[in-house]
Amino acid sequence: MSISLRTKQHPLIAKLADRIERTWQEHLDLSPYQIPHDLGYVEGSLEGERLVIENKCHQTPQFRKLHLELAQVGQNLDILHCVMFPHPDRDLPIFGADIVCGRGTISAAIVDLSPVNRNRSLPARYQLPLRQLPAISFSQVRDLPTWGDIFSDYCLFVRPTNATEETAFLDYVLSMLAIHCQIASSTPPTTAIAEIAQISAGHQYYCDRQQQNDKTRRVLEKSFGVEWADRYMTTMLFDYEALVVSC
Repeated sequence: MSISLRTKQHPLIAKLADRIERTWQEHLDLSPYQIPHDLGYVEGSLEGERLVIENKCHQTPQFRKLHLELAQVGQNLDILHCVMFPHPDRDLPIFGADIVCGRGTISAAIVDLSPVNRNRSLPARYQLPLRQLPAISFSQVRDLPTWGDIFSDYCLFVRPTNATEETAFLDYVLSMLAIHCQIASSTPPTTAIAEIAQISAGHQYYCDRQQQNDKTRRVLEKSFGVEWADRYMTTMLFDYEALVVSC
């Protein structure tokens, strides 16, 4: 079932949400992922505006969690958030994509394959296909946040200013996603305890850094309170605890 919220959001968010799900279905063997019963669909209020959050998750043999979140605050703010968390026995980067749209204008669009190994570099099998992606340019490139050392050299963080740039961003995301799904499907699991521990530590570092996103935390705290916001950040958005337990 499609997430209904996307039909009310910025067209780029709707397109990307649809295409992400289609790519997952084409390349991966999806099975259900159990979302906490009170976090799949959430309603609240932010400065007098209705806040709605919808989450959709899957799991596969390669990924413990595929997460697509859509959120909307009244007519003022549309958000897409997507993260693909590999199982800790797979030497794979973490795919992530976000779009933030305020009052009909996209203020931020980011996508990356974040490396989780000790060298903070993507595995060699990713380098060639990513280098072969068409070169693109944007009129407004954004600076990464202070906690952004988790991102790779192929991270794209921009403010698209017109339909052409929106399409270019969409195409880049989908190309990166297809490359990731194809490589992930052919990457066997490792049984080496030391390697699994290293990968798990990389996942934990990624989640720790993402949880330092003060903008996201402030919105959640204003709407639902500090305790709820912390639970949502650590169990729905960036829940590395499951990785530690599984190792």
